[in-house]
Amino acid sequence: MNKKGMFVTNEGSNVLFTFLLVSSLFLLWGFCNGMIDVMDKHFQQELHLSLSQSAWVQFAHYLGYFLMALPAGWLATKLGYKGGIITGLLMVAVGGFWFIPATHIASFWAFLLGVCVIAAGLTFLETIANPYTTVLGDQQYAATRINLAQSCNGIGWIFGPIAGGMFFYGKDAAGHSTGSATLWIPYAAVAVVVVVLAVIFYFASVPDIKVEDDYHLDDSSPDVSHSIWSHPHFVMAVAAQFFYVAAQAGIFSFFINYMTTQVPALPDAWTSGFLKSWFETGDGGVFHLTDHGAANLASLGFFCFLAGRFSGAVILKQFSAHKVLGLYGLINVAVCLLVILKLGWFSVICVFLSYFFMSIMFPTIFALGIHGLGARAKKASSFIVMAIMGGAILPKLMGYVGDKYDMSRAFIVPMVCFAFVAFYGLSWSKLSKSEGLRGLTSKGGH
Repeated sequence: MNKKGMFVTNEGSNVLFTFLLVSSLFLLWGFCNGMIDVMDKHFQQELHLSLSQSAWVQFAHYLGYFLMALPAGWLATKLGYKGGIITGLLMVAVGGFWFIPATHIASFWAFLLGVCVIAAGLTFLETIANPYTTVLGDQQYAATRINLAQSCNGIGWIFGPIAGGMFFYGKDAAGHSTGSATLWIPYAAVAVVVVVLAVIFYFASVPDIKVEDDYHLDDSSPDVSHSIWSHPHFVMAVAAQFFYVAAQAGIFSFFINYMTTQVPALPDAWTSGFLKSWFETGDGGVFHLTDHGAANLASLGFFCFLAGRFSGAVILKQFSAHKVLGLYGLINVAVCLLVILKLGWFSVICVFLSYFFMSIMFPTIFALGIHGLGARAKKASSFIVMAIMGGAILPKLMGYVGDKYDMSRAFIVPMVCFAFVAFYGLSWSKLSKSEGLRGLTSKGGH
C-alpha cells in the first residue's frame, strides 16, 4: 500500500513540483486583481466618475469570469488540466497587450475591454487550478493545499497595489498626473510573463489525476443521482461564493476611498521622511492620505490577507474547515459593524482585520463545494467560479451607499454578505452529510 501525504497521490507519485508550478498561477491572478482594486480611484479622478460609476471596472472584471466560467469548465474537461491552463495564459496575454492600444484610444470602454479579456483568461486558470490543487495529494489535506496555493495569490495581491499605485497615480516634475500615459506598462509586463509561463507549462509534466467520487456521481446505476445540483453542499457553495466575492470586491475596490475620506486627522510627525509623498494638506490645513499613499497602504491590507492565508492553512490542518469558515464569517460580521459605527482609529484597524478574516474564505468555500463530486468537480468548479459575478453586482450597491452616505456606512453591504458565508460554513456538515476534520471525510452521500 502506497504511503499518502500532503503532495503524494494515491498511486504514490510525488507531485510537489507540479503543485509549486500551479501555485505560480495563483500569484499571477493575485497580482492582476491587486491592480484592479486600485484602478477605481484613478478613473474617478481622470473621468470624473462617482463611486458607483467607477464600479464598472469591477463589473467588467467579474463579467469576464461570469461569461467564461462554463466554457472554461467545458474546455478543461476536453483539453485536460495542461491544455486549459495554457489556453487561459494566452488569453491573459492578449488582454495585457490590448492595454497598449487602449492607452492611445483613451476611452473608458477600451480599458474595460482589456480588464474583461484578462479576467476571461484568469477564469480558465481559476476554474482549473483551484480544483487541481485539491487532488495533488491525500484528499485529507485538500483544504490545506488550496489555502497554501491561495497564499501565493495573497503575495500577488500585495505587489499588485504597489505596481498600480506607481503607474496609475504617478506624477511628473510639475505635479501633473501621468497615470493615463503609463497605465499600460504593468499590463504589458504581465502579458510577457504569462507567455513565458505558457511555454513552461507546455513542456512541464501536468498529470490528469482522477478525483475521488465519494457521492458515486460517476456510477452507471439508475438509482444514483448524476446531477451535481442534487447536492446541497455544492449548491450553497455557489451562493456563498457569490456573496463572499461581493464582499471582497467591495472592500478591496473602495479601500482607497475609505482611507482618504474616513481616516481621522493625522499627526504632523507622520508626514515627514520617506512617507512624505503619502500625504497632502486638505481643507482646514488637515493632513490626509493621498490616493498614492492609500494605494501603498492597500499592500498592508493584503499583507494581513496573506498572513490570514498562511495561518489559515495551519489551522485547517487541525480543525474542521467548515467550522473555521463559519467562525471567520461571524468575526467579519462583527468587524464590519465596528467600521459602520465610526469608532475612529479602531474602525480603521477593523478594516485591516476584515482582510485577515476573509483570507481563507474563497479557497475553503471552493474545497467544501466540490468535496466528493468525483470527475464532475471540474464542471462544479466552473459554476463556483461563475459565482464570482457577485463581485460585479454588489460593489455597485456598496458604491451607491457610499455616494449617498459615506464609505463607513457602505460596509453594511459586505456585513450582510459575510453573514451568509458564516451560515454556509456552520451548516455545511448537515448539507453534505459529512464531517470535516482536516480531511472533510465523507460519512455518507446522496
